[in-house]
Amino acid sequence: MKAARLVEYNQPLKVEEVPEPRITGPYDVILRVGGAGVCRTDLHLIEAVWKDTLHSHLPFTIGHENAGWVEEVGQAVTNVQPGDAVICHPVITCGFCRACRAGNDMHCVNIVFPGLTTDGGYAQYLKTSARSVIKLKSNAQPAEVAPFADAGITAYHAVKKTIPLAFPGSSTVITGIGGLGHIGLQLVHAMTTARSIALDTSDARLQFAHSLGADETVNVSQGDGVQAVQRLTDGGADVVIDFVGTDQTLRESISMLRKGGAYLIVGYGGIMHEPSLDIINREITVMGNLVGTYNDLVELMELYYQGQVKIKSSQYPFDQVNDVLHKLDEGHVEGRAVLVP
Repeated sequence: MKAARLVEYNQPLKVEEVPEPRITGPYDVILRVGGAGVCRTDLHLIEAVWKDTLHSHLPFTIGHENAGWVEEVGQAVTNVQPGDAVICHPVITCGFCRACRAGNDMHCVNIVFPGLTTDGGYAQYLKTSARSVIKLKSNAQPAEVAPFADAGITAYHAVKKTIPLAFPGSSTVITGIGGLGHIGLQLVHAMTTARSIALDTSDARLQFAHSLGADETVNVSQGDGVQAVQRLTDGGADVVIDFVGTDQTLRESISMLRKGGAYLIVGYGGIMHEPSLDIINREITVMGNLVGTYNDLVELMELYYQGQVKIKSSQYPFDQVNDVLHKLDEGHVEGRAVLVP
């Protein structure tokens, strides 16, 4: 089969022929990939940002945001069968450790992460687990919903944490209306009663945010985001969800909060420097957000079926993988890009 492989850091992926994955365990599921979302984490993998964290051995196939059709299953699999359309929770978990038992499966101590720690979905076929697949309803096509598998549930996982804080009359800032942020904005309205304020450096993305229901939009390209948010909220927002995570957004987000507010970091890459006295005196909560749980993905798909959240995406042929990654790196992808093998 064809697969896009990370052969050398800081070099384009190499599309080459590799053996198809095989069933080796009773709960294995082989997927014929229908759509593989292109994520900024894929760029970070190529740039070796994750090199020392993941201990991945090159070469391997990237792609962790996948949906498709079941091709083959292990002997113990009963929840899906060949031909079923499915979306994949991005990680393979053991089901036995404390994190799994508690429902925090993204913290599984025996985690396997296709596309990061083992071969992923930038390929014609993907090996995953019966514990990771969710059967799609007939009105959901794999290439259309694939971005929910990571971008969607990461946004959902963050917004879900804000529900107790996003009471009527409160305000939530969404920083960055990109692949994750445009989903997060919709979820703020679907899951909370908070007033939404969308921040971005692009007027086009802010117009997009307005079309998705943003109550306020602010172009922060001139660096006046803090003052604008304070003015719009009469002193500070209750919640800031940062889908960018640069030095600038890490520096400014806490200043946008009122006392007792919460800062949720989703995007990454920058470094936070914040006086501990300020955090304590203002009683600010700072929360990191990893990919969501399996149950998060089940719940998110229900919102999709109800029409409460949609994905802005563009589909590209598989052989354009490096061109698409370049477009993403240059900021020329609106919403999410999906590779179709």
